[in-house]
This record gives sequence, structure tokens and C-alpha cells, in this order.
Amino acid sequence: MPKQKTNRAAAKRFKVTAKGKIKSANAFTSHRFHGKTKKQRRQLRGTAVIEKPMVKTYHKLLQK
Repeated sequence: MPKQKTNRAAAKRFKVTAKGKIKSANAFTSHRFHGKTKKQRRQLRGTAVIEKPMVKTYHKLLQK
């Protein structure tokens, strides 16, 4: 039986932490910043941890 492949699109977008959590960049950060407050823009920087219900799905994509 062949090995399962990692989904390359997911591998480029998500990273697994040492404890098994999955982190990614925030959405809504590419354009249209004039409609967002300074607080929103500041909080959208950096990374976010994926919510618990979706973690199992992403682990399957990442084969970890």
C-alpha cells in the first residue's frame, strides 16, 4: 500500500507546534484596511491557533 502524501497547499499555510496545535496566519489581512480599526489591524498581525474542532481535519492534511 502506498504512503499517504501531505497536502502541499496545507503544508505551506499551516505549522504544527510542539504540543500538536496548529497555527496559521490570520484572514482578512490583504487589503481594505480603511474599513478596519487600528485595534483590528494590530490584532490581525502575527499568527493564530486553529480552533479545536478543525484540528483533526488539518492533522490529516499534514499527516502528523
